[in-house]
Amino acid sequence: MTLIKSISGIRGTIGDIVGEDLTSADIKAFSAAFGTWIKSKNKSNKTKIVIGRDARTSGEMVSSIVSDTLRKLNIDVVDLGLSTTPTVEIAVDGLKANAGIIITASHNPEQWNALKLLNEKGEFISADEGAEIIEIAEKGNFEIKNNKEQGNYCTDETWIKKHIDKILALPLVDANIIEKANFRIAIDGINSTGGIALPLLLKALKVKEIIELNCEPTGKFAHNPEPLPEHLSEISKVVKEKNAELGFVVDPDVDRLAIVCEDGSMFGEEYTLVAVADYILKNKKGSTVSNLSSTMALKEITEKHGCKYFSSAVGEVNVVDAMKKNNSIIGGEGNGGIIYPELHYGRDALVGIALFLTHLAKENISCKTLRNKYPDYFISKNKIELTPDIDVDKILKAIQSKYKNQKITTIDGVKIEFENEWVHLRKSNTESIIRIYSESKNREKANELANKIIDDIKSLI
Repeated sequence: MTLIKSISGIRGTIGDIVGEDLTSADIKAFSAAFGTWIKSKNKSNKTKIVIGRDARTSGEMVSSIVSDTLRKLNIDVVDLGLSTTPTVEIAVDGLKANAGIIITASHNPEQWNALKLLNEKGEFISADEGAEIIEIAEKGNFEIKNNKEQGNYCTDETWIKKHIDKILALPLVDANIIEKANFRIAIDGINSTGGIALPLLLKALKVKEIIELNCEPTGKFAHNPEPLPEHLSEISKVVKEKNAELGFVVDPDVDRLAIVCEDGSMFGEEYTLVAVADYILKNKKGSTVSNLSSTMALKEITEKHGCKYFSSAVGEVNVVDAMKKNNSIIGGEGNGGIIYPELHYGRDALVGIALFLTHLAKENISCKTLRNKYPDYFISKNKIELTPDIDVDKILKAIQSKYKNQKITTIDGVKIEFENEWVHLRKSNTESIIRIYSESKNREKANELANKIIDDIKSLI
């Protein structure tokens, strides 16, 4: 496997092979670099960093190294223990900390782990800030002292409940109407911290019956942890067999939400945001944001409500930046990521569940009927593997030139928009590949468009 250092942190497979695995030395160096960088911005006061982790088996070991390293830098550590990504984000702000570290590899398999870095607002650091931290780590510009002046360490396992309390206090979340709907809901916690947070949330929302799958936070993932349709056969079957109204599935750190309809079909990860945005816009006017590779159904629904839609480069931090710039009231990504700034600027499956259930209860229709209210689009996801000597930027410029008569966006690769479809080409930051996403009204047309662009690229190569 490959050790990946990026603007958002460091991730890789846990092991001892230097340069290939995420080793103890890597974890220590990156924690020290981040701690040193945070301290440099907080010279007059004692520095405090919040940490939390998902349930993967390496989490406790990684957490121990992180907290020990930070304390040796004379940084106070507040450890939330088993938590969720959005919970850590909220806790950083709630505890008036200087930063946060989330120990999670998100949707990667259980042998992976990562450090994700948050600023004092509980939001992901910027690209420029990430580059500074990588430079500190690689040059070893930090000093870890094992002396009397060590930072304090304390645990605080109250923040999932506090997170849920904040969700219930939102004006557009209505537990009473959810209670009246008498929902029977299946959930899949992937044997991570969703198994802790989802039952607590649904009970607080007064859901009639909760059918729990894979809710023991053992870190032994019951299936591929990315909440895509091909990985959700178990909950699909259970929803039908138990006559549940719907099912919810999250990834290991609970920032992505997938929904299963009562017939076992997928609501569609792209449509999690569409449905929640529809509900928000019915109650409050404002703009929406999603990234360039997300469905245009959000734009269609937003404009139907008489509001403006904006797109951003791919990546949560880019979506957040665009939301702030345009004062957007709802946004996110087509991977099931909901960002609701009235709560906080971060993808949050828990607030997504609460808003979706309130929407469904108020509509008083089935989950499948709600899905059928939204425009149908299909996204085809492809990639072309390239040799390292190929100039990807040159290829993208050539494609841009060929389709210069179409609407083109170049803030993140090249996106070409046609009348009722689009194609988005991006080069990977970690692999010698070009990602090619296309969307149209049906699978065949989306695949046809993708194949046309792939043929164009191959002709250039």
